[in-house]
Amino acid sequence: MSSQQSTQTMKPATAAKKLGVYLPATPAEFQEGVVSRAELNELQANPPEWLRELRENGPHPRPVVAAKLGVSIAGLARGGVTEPLTTEQIEALKQEQPEWLGKERATQAEVRKETARIKKVHQEKQEKDAERG
Repeated sequence: MSSQQSTQTMKPATAAKKLGVYLPATPAEFQEGVVSRAELNELQANPPEWLRELRENGPHPRPVVAAKLGVSIAGLARGGVTEPLTTEQIEALKQEQPEWLGKERATQAEVRKETARIKKVHQEKQEKDAERG
């Protein structure tokens, strides 16, 4: 009995998420089909013009917008940003420095600092436990 190797496929929404692009901005043939793992790998290795353009100029999905602004996705929502933004819009926000963006960046910096502190404490505990071991 031989096992059949099935091709792993994913929905376009999943592939768009993995590629870091906003699905409604992708070409119709991408949105309407399924994407195999091999096709996804090929898109990542050799992005076609439409993918390069989307990654460079947007519109970008919320996780990408949040990362480019240095805030969390929840911080975007608190700031009233609920729609995808283009690179140009993101740069304009950075230039304007609205009050909410400053607050959210500070919050994000505190979260990162606390996460690093907890990780360090955890690591030190593991090292002490290993020494006792």
